[in-house]
Parts: sequence; C-alpha cells; structure tokens
Amino acid sequence: MKTLIIAEHNGQSLATDTLKTLSAAFSLAQPIDILVAGENVEAVCAQAQRVQGIHSVLVADSSCYQYGIAENISALVHDLVNEQAEQALVGSSPMEQSKNTGMYSHVLAAATTFGKNILPRIAALLDVGMLSDVIDIESKDTVIRPIYAGNALARVRSNDRIKVISVRASAFDVAEQRTDPQGAVSVTPLAITHQSPFVEFVSQQAVASARPELPAARVVVSGGRGLGSKENFAMVEQLADKLDAAIGASRAAVDAGYVSNDLQVGQTGKIVAPDLYIAIGISGAIQHLAGMKDSKVIVAINNDPDAAIFEVADYGLVGDLFEILPDLIAKLD
Repeated sequence: MKTLIIAEHNGQSLATDTLKTLSAAFSLAQPIDILVAGENVEAVCAQAQRVQGIHSVLVADSSCYQYGIAENISALVHDLVNEQAEQALVGSSPMEQSKNTGMYSHVLAAATTFGKNILPRIAALLDVGMLSDVIDIESKDTVIRPIYAGNALARVRSNDRIKVISVRASAFDVAEQRTDPQGAVSVTPLAITHQSPFVEFVSQQAVASARPELPAARVVVSGGRGLGSKENFAMVEQLADKLDAAIGASRAAVDAGYVSNDLQVGQTGKIVAPDLYIAIGISGAIQHLAGMKDSKVIVAINNDPDAAIFEVADYGLVGDLFEILPDLIAKLD
C-alpha cells in the first residue's frame, strides 16, 4: 500500500506545513507519493523531488488547478485514488489484492485552511470517514488527536479502506531535503483535469509582508484585545520587527479589526509551536491556548495577575503593557 500527500504551495515552493506532513507520513512505513496540483509548478516539483523519503512526485499541471479550488482538486484526488486501485486490482487474486502495494491506503494533507477545505470533500467522495488534526500516527489504522480544545487526547482507530488524515503540522518536524540533485526522484505527469461548473475563481486578497510566515516562524509576537485599538497594535509590529518575528493575534483582536483574520492564532485560527511565543494583552481563553500552548517558551504580558495565560507561560510580566512595551522596544534598540 502507498500514502498520498496533497502538497500545499504558492506556485514557487512547498509550504512548510506540507514538509511537516511528510514527516508524519514516515510513521506509516510505506511508499509516499506527493501530489502537486497547479499551473506552471515546475519549481515546486523540483523542490518536491529533493525531499528525502518520498517515492515519486505526481504533477497535475493545468489551469483548472491554478488557484487550488477545492472542488477541482478533490475530484482529481478521488479519480487518482480510484484509478490506482483499479490498476492494482486487475487480474489479482484476493490474496494478492490484500498485499498490493500499488493502492493508496492513506491520503494526507496539513490541517491548514487549504487542507481543511479539501480533505472533507475527498473523504465524502471516497465514502470514508476522516481523521482530523492528528498529532501522532501510532499505526496504519490508529492515530492520536486532541479533543476539547486540546485538554484531552483521543486515540482513534479507523477501519475504513482508505484513511483520510489532516495533520497538525506543529506536532512534527520539517522533512529533510537533499542538496544533491542527483538523488532526486522521478516526476509523473497526470492527464486528469476537473473544472467544476459550479465554482469560479473571482479574486484573492493576500497580505504581503517581509516578516516570516506565521506557521514557520521561530518567534511569534501576538497581541490581544488588551491593546485597545488598531493604532496601538503597531507596538506589537515594532516588537516583532526587532525580533525578526511573525505577528499573531487573538480572535478578540481580529474581531475588533486590529489585524486581518489570517493572523489569528487559536482553535479557529492557525496552530503554531515556535521556539518563542510572546503574548501581549491576551487573557488566555482556552480557544487561544489550543493554538499556541505547544510553543517551547511562552512569555506573557498582562495587567491581570489572574489571567489564564499565566498558567501556561514560562515567564510572566504583570503590568501595564503601554508602559512595558515601549520600554522593551527601546531596550532592544
């Protein structure tokens, strides 16, 4: 049996979360194919070829996959998985079918907005269940996933013929890549195209920033409702620039319009686990803690000594952030 990884990319390079998903797939101890769907994705394929431990790169290069529309890509994966199964089973005995290595038994993607949009559709098309937000793969049919906003862990066993799994990337390391191009694996082009008649790409609004991407950043500085306004949130940005850090925010700050929702950290936002996480003016609601409590070092600044954020913080500073932040920024200068 084989594992299929659905690659997330920006047209030029693989997302860090996809490289971490590949690390998770190694636990299954079976051949791994990575699917790159898009248009003019030669650079992405070249990078995927250098990832250690994969069997082959499958590329679906077509304009219908350019914007990563879930309806199109999920149909592609459905056809790919079924085509592999049919080819593997033709002329095989029941015993050979049970041992066949040409079939996909697992389909994985990162539990990002991209993965969460596509994987449930794939599971529905394949008529199987879905294992979401997995943080550990114990065996081919058993995984560990958080429940109750991360306050408990559930061991889940699936008896489905194909396991569709979304992976919490922060729980895994980045897969290594070869520096020697001679070790690159082969690329297999796919002629499968799907253009849904019900979906049309209209526009995309992306925030351009020179700062590190939130899921991949070594340091994250997050601000909460305690900052009081969008103008005051600029202090978080100044501190982040001093530390070469990514910017995050609590849901309350996003709802208040301080920053865009693509910077939200938490259960309904991005899950991060940087080396250093600085929480400024964040009370520590359970939904926010679910997105950052795996950070290696947590620093909290809040004027409420009883704030829940201090329960998970390694270092806490109780005080007025409007006095502390300017002083901290000045000292970093």
